[in-house]
Amino acid sequence: MVMYRDFVKRNARYLGLSGAVQNSSDGTVYVLAEGPEEKLLKLLELIHKGSILARVDEVKEKWREPSNMFKGFEIVY
Repeated sequence: MVMYRDFVKRNARYLGLSGAVQNSSDGTVYVLAEGPEEKLLKLLELIHKGSILARVDEVKEKWREPSNMFKGFEIVY
């Protein structure tokens, strides 16, 4: 158990971001985050490093206009 989703959630909440993080069946982790650009860039930096037990092979990013559909940051199961 790597706890990568929890790592993303804790850091996103600390930064005051909203959104969600979810695992897919192939091991990919999807993160959707909304908030100020400087805080999103900080989260992106943390995502590249990952938690102590995580192995991050690749990070792809896609920037879009915020949807404002999230009230907090959650793990989707």
